[in-house]
Amino acid sequence: MSLASLIILAFALSMDAFAVAICKGLAMKKITLKKALIVGLYFGLFQAGMPLLGYSLGTFFEHMVTSIDHWIAFVLLSVIGGKMIHEALGHSHEPASDSLSFKTMLVLSIATSIDALAVGITLAFLQVNIYYAITFIGLITFTLSVVGVKIGNAFGARYKSRAELVGGTVLIIIGLKILIEHLFFT
Repeated sequence: MSLASLIILAFALSMDAFAVAICKGLAMKKITLKKALIVGLYFGLFQAGMPLLGYSLGTFFEHMVTSIDHWIAFVLLSVIGGKMIHEALGHSHEPASDSLSFKTMLVLSIATSIDALAVGITLAFLQVNIYYAITFIGLITFTLSVVGVKIGNAFGARYKSRAELVGGTVLIIIGLKILIEHLFFT
């Protein structure tokens, strides 16, 4: 996987966290840099940690699935991307909470990074340098989450669906690219 693909993957994975950060910013009466950094740290750390966990699991099973790894990558990324698109096109209006308590942020961090766990498994099959990948994923998610809090506070919820839609579409395209490269160019 190229450096450009890793960076695009990191942006795509960060879209869930970005969307939730926008909602956090929307719910906050007054935001501070400290509040935005707290949201960014939670989401960035979890988005970096989950692919590492997934990668560890993937390397354990790699020898069993090497012949179909490109199909696994395609299916996982397509399912995750499809889920993000489905959520973006849905009209669920969950009330936003401004709480930054450990319990609240832990639940949100896990919920927004489950897809990163599955992507980590995929990265193991692709022989990616996981340390570069998690660094990009963590830093980009951190940055977009901090920005998301500020955007949410300034502009409201109108960008949440678009962020999830773009992220889901990009994940599907990356999965398709992996499949096409393996089927036609190896």
